Amino acid sequence: MNNVLIADDLQTIEIKSKEDNMSYSKPKQLITNSFAKELNNNHTEAIATANKNAKDDANAFWYSLEELENYINHIKTEGIEKGYKIDGIRFYIGKYPNKEEYKEKAGMTTIFLSPTGYKTEAQKSSLLSYSSKEELGQSSDVDEISPLNYGSMGNPPKMSYPSN
Repeated sequence: MNNVLIADDLQTIEIKSKEDNMSYSKPKQLITNSFAKELNNNHTEAIATANKNAKDDANAFWYSLEELENYINHIKTEGIEKGYKIDGIRFYIGKYPNKEEYKEKAGMTTIFLSPTGYKTEAQKSSLLSYSSKEELGQSSDVDEISPLNYGSMGNPPKMSYPSN
C-alpha cells in the first residue's frame, strides 16, 4: 500500500492511501509497547495465580485484517438494515463450556466482539446528540447483530508481548 502523509502534527496525523483512496487518522488510544508488555505480564501473572492447577490457557487472540474489515462492514450494513447507528465494537472475555463438543477449546478463554450503537428512531426523539451519547459511553450492545468469535487463539505455551 502506498501511503502519503497528509499532516505532520502527531496528534492529527492523517494518512491517505493511494491504493484505496481512504483517509485514516492516527488513533488517540495508542499506548507504548512497554505499557502493553506490562499489561500482558500483569494478566498472565494474575491468571497463573488463579489457575495454579488448571491447564495452560490462551492469553492472546488473533484476527486477520480481512476478518475485522469484513466484520466491520457486516455490522454497519446489518445496523442500517435493522435501524441502528453502529458506533463501535466492545470486546468481551469469555470461556468456552467444558463440554466435549468444543474439543481443545473446552474450558479455554476466548474473546468475542459485539457491535455497539443505538436505534436511530430513538436518536431522533432524544435530546442527546450522537457525539454526547458517545462521550458519555452510553452505547449499548446491539444484540440483534451477531457477535464475532473464533479468532485464532494464542495456543499454549502462552505468548508474551511482543510475540516474535
